[in-house]
Amino acid sequence: MKRPTLEAVAARAGVSKSSVSRVVNGETTVTPEIRDLVIQAVRELGYVPNGAARSLATQRTSAVAVIVSDPPKGLVSDDPMFSAVVRTVSRELEAAGKQVTLMLAGSPESQLRVEQFVAAGHVAGVMLVSMHGADPLPASLARMGVPMVSLGRVAAGVPYVDNDNVGGARVAVRHLLARGRRRIATITGPLDMVASQDRLAGYRETLRDTGRRSIVAIGDFTRISGAECMRQLLDDDPALDAVFAANDLMAVGALRALREAGRRVPEDVAVVGFDDIEAALYTAPPLTTVHSPMEDQAAATARLLLGLFEGEPGHPVIMPHRLVIRESA
Repeated sequence: MKRPTLEAVAARAGVSKSSVSRVVNGETTVTPEIRDLVIQAVRELGYVPNGAARSLATQRTSAVAVIVSDPPKGLVSDDPMFSAVVRTVSRELEAAGKQVTLMLAGSPESQLRVEQFVAAGHVAGVMLVSMHGADPLPASLARMGVPMVSLGRVAAGVPYVDNDNVGGARVAVRHLLARGRRRIATITGPLDMVASQDRLAGYRETLRDTGRRSIVAIGDFTRISGAECMRQLLDDDPALDAVFAANDLMAVGALRALREAGRRVPEDVAVVGFDDIEAALYTAPPLTTVHSPMEDQAAATARLLLGLFEGEPGHPVIMPHRLVIRESA
């Protein structure tokens, strides 16, 4: 199949060849409107700059790009699991002689820069972290043929390592039911992420099995959203007696909102989180949560990518989970 040319991108975008060249080379002397047209045309055609195919074919680089989809505001700096992932992945890959390059990809411009970097042959492989369902980046990178894995399941058919998110949510809600709770709410993560969708599905399925209704507030995996959603849930249903938060950071925010509202935990409202971050030990009261072995997942994802380099099949890996019972539920 003939590779698309710079001229083809210009024709598709309806702009000049020089404008395409400036966008592709990262120059800022074009208007945002033209840049958006070029980015869209590049993605639609699967354009790869000249020379990239030769670089990809030789695979001379030992670098691996760890690409993080730009998360909700403050999540990277707020989430202790992010640093654990980067530390673990770096250790595993560097032990195998690979250099790690961390790249954030949130805006269309930053995604285009990532695509150009990968297409130019600067990396031997890619690891995706915290991808959102509507993100076009996995499909764009897959067209380049670069070995690629994901920490967390994505919709693009990329080999991945993940939790049993549905099963973990089920365990959490069953625990609350066993504690005699009857009006159990949930605070979800962003619903364009597969992990959030799966944890919500596990919550809903478990309640549906017992004939109870779902009480849902949509968060974004941050402490602030956990507190805001908890206040919303109390306003909407003052009689609720339990909440399952789809991660521990939101559970921490929920605990604060409950304390401010004068609700006792667990006497009035029981709280369960998901992840088992270190801070779960030090909340007041200590947080019951689903243990998610994030460092083990990160290490397994790195090994999955190293296996692809050796020609091994990239089968999905689902890590085990367990409920850690503390005083909050």
